[in-house]
Amino acid sequence: MFGFLNIDKPIGMTSHDVVAQARRKLGLKKIGHAGTLDPLASGVLILCVGAATRLSEYVMDSTKRYRARVRLGVVTETYDAEGAVIAEHDASHITREEVEAALIPFLGKIEQVPPMYSAIKQGGVKLYDLARAGETVERQPRPVRIDALTISAWQPSEFTLDVTCSAGTYIRSLAFDLGAALGVGAHLAGLIRLASGRFTVEEAVTLPDFLAADPQSHLIPPTADLLGMVSLILDSSLQAEIRYGRAIQLVSEYAGDTLAFAVDASGQPVAILRAENGLWRPEKVFSG
Repeated sequence: MFGFLNIDKPIGMTSHDVVAQARRKLGLKKIGHAGTLDPLASGVLILCVGAATRLSEYVMDSTKRYRARVRLGVVTETYDAEGAVIAEHDASHITREEVEAALIPFLGKIEQVPPMYSAIKQGGVKLYDLARAGETVERQPRPVRIDALTISAWQPSEFTLDVTCSAGTYIRSLAFDLGAALGVGAHLAGLIRLASGRFTVEEAVTLPDFLAADPQSHLIPPTADLLGMVSLILDSSLQAEIRYGRAIQLVSEYAGDTLAFAVDASGQPVAILRAENGLWRPEKVFSG
C-alpha cells in the first residue's frame, strides 16, 4: 500500500489516536501523520501509508489554511480552551476594527514563540512534558509566514479568523499574541484545518466512514500535482541512472531546489528529484 489518507479528524482525539485506528483497519504498521492536530482541533489530517511515509516531509511543508475561533479576555495556560484559565479581562470594549488593525503586524514573515504546551523539544525533552512538571523555560522564536488573516464572523468577545500560513505556525500562539497586542488577552476556542497543501476538508473522509469502508477505497495515490512538484516520466535507462544514485540532465531549465516527482511509463513512483546546477539529482528513490 502506497498513498495518503485525507481524514477529517474529529474533536477530542489525538493525531496518534487516528493513526492507531488506521493501522488496525489496514493491518499495516507503516503509517504516520503529516502534521499534528491538537485534540481540540478538527479537519484535515493527512496519513501517509506504506512507502508514502517517505513523502511526509513534503506534505508537512505545504501551506496550511485554518478557521480559528478566538475568545478575547480569557488567557489559559495552554493558549487554548483545554487549559486552566490564568487571567481574565473585560474585552467588551474591543471593536472589530481594533482587532483588524492589530492583525496587520502578524502578516508576512514573522518570528513566533511556540507555546510551552507543544511537542517541540528543548534539551531533548518535549516542552509539554516540562510544562506538566511545572517548569516554564525560555523558548526561541521561530520564523513562520502568515499569508492571510480574515475575520469571517464577529460576535463580541469572540470572533472567527481564517488563517493562511506556512507549516509550523501555531494558531494558539497567534491567538495568545493577538490578545496581548490588544491588551485584554485571548485564547484559541476552536480550530478547523481547512487545507494542507492541496488536501482540503471538503474532500476529506470522516473517521467513522473510513473505518466502515473497504480498507483501500480512500487511499489517494501520490502525484506530482498533489505534492506540488514538477512531473517527470522516465524511460528505463534514466530510471537505471537514478536507481544507481546518479544525476540526470534537466530536460528544461528549472530554478535550483525545484522538486520533481518522477514516475515510470505506468505511473509507478521512481524517485523525488531536485534541480541543481542543470541536473536532476535523486533525493529519495523508491524500490522498483
